Amino acid sequence: MSWWWAGAIGAAKKKIDETEAPPNYQSVALVVGVTGIVGNSMAEILPLSDTPGGPWKVYGVARRPRPSWNEDHPVNYISCDVSDSDDVKAKLSPLTDITNIFYVTWTNRSTEKENCEANGKMLKNVLNVVIPNCPNLKHICLLTGRKHYAGPFESLWKIQPHDPPFTEDLPRLDYPNFYYTLEDILFEEVGKKAGLTWSVHRPGIIFGFSPYGLMNFVGTLCAYAAICKHEGAVLRFPGCKAAWDGYSDCSDADLIAEHQIWAAVEPYAKNEAFNVSNGDVFKWKHFWKALAEQFEVECGEYEEGKVVKLQELMKDKGPVWDEIVRENGLLSNKLEDIGNWWFTDLMLENAVPLDTMNKSKEHGFLGFRNSKNSFVSWIDKVKAFKIVP
Repeated sequence: MSWWWAGAIGAAKKKIDETEAPPNYQSVALVVGVTGIVGNSMAEILPLSDTPGGPWKVYGVARRPRPSWNEDHPVNYISCDVSDSDDVKAKLSPLTDITNIFYVTWTNRSTEKENCEANGKMLKNVLNVVIPNCPNLKHICLLTGRKHYAGPFESLWKIQPHDPPFTEDLPRLDYPNFYYTLEDILFEEVGKKAGLTWSVHRPGIIFGFSPYGLMNFVGTLCAYAAICKHEGAVLRFPGCKAAWDGYSDCSDADLIAEHQIWAAVEPYAKNEAFNVSNGDVFKWKHFWKALAEQFEVECGEYEEGKVVKLQELMKDKGPVWDEIVRENGLLSNKLEDIGNWWFTDLMLENAVPLDTMNKSKEHGFLGFRNSKNSFVSWIDKVKAFKIVP
């Protein structure tokens, strides 16, 4: 069985034997955004002994100090604010052995114009330092997303998105989009170094683990379910009928990590953009039942004619969450850090436009995930790290 299939659920289950001699590194990764949802999976999978292209030495960059739930990964952690060019120069210019960049971070501003400026500056700061200083740099993976086809959040109901299923050859929409800005910067900077290649990876809703993630979808649902359990409340569905009854898909964070590693080592994947999703579909009415079962709460149904929003339901629940943390000995986290209510509401208030994985398959990537198993496994991980009871 190929490595891309062997992951199934939990590609990172195999642990490194710490008694082994230090490896002779074949590849050196810089993971920018190592505490994010995908970055955390990269930090877990890259150092494994059977990861293609390895043994991998890994530098992990994040703005905040290293959190406890990331400490077990054998990663050289660098606290660096990539929006600050001076900090980037000071922290990253000494790293001259990098062979691969995995850029999996982003920041959110109030308008898309500001998103383009802020995110573009971050990527340029990193590339302006790493590309000239790393003679062995071979490949850059850029993580974007499905808003490439549907437009940014602020464009909803303003422009017509592409008709799904989304394929990678669809043209850009006529609207500012920081994904387009990042791609343009990537293409320009890569062109300055002979032999340097790139790949762009476009997931949908990501199922993964990171209390720091701006799109921490599974963690948000877990926090909501834990509050329902604590209060003896019904787990109400905060979405539309099309999301409840219609087909949705998702992208497992470990699978996204595997997809990027594949692109980094596979010659046929160079200088291409790829969708990355699990390869199956599901209905939220089935997953909602699974979520209720994991937290032993009463499962609500779709409420015809009623608008249910997590942002409204959870607006005064901070003290309740503090109580849950104390009673269950959880990691000290504020509810507003874990619960991204607006994002979850947005994802469930419309039918999910699906993509296709045909291009990845045609280029040799055959990895997949069972989305039901993925959903439950990430819930288990959120519990195991004592983020929720």
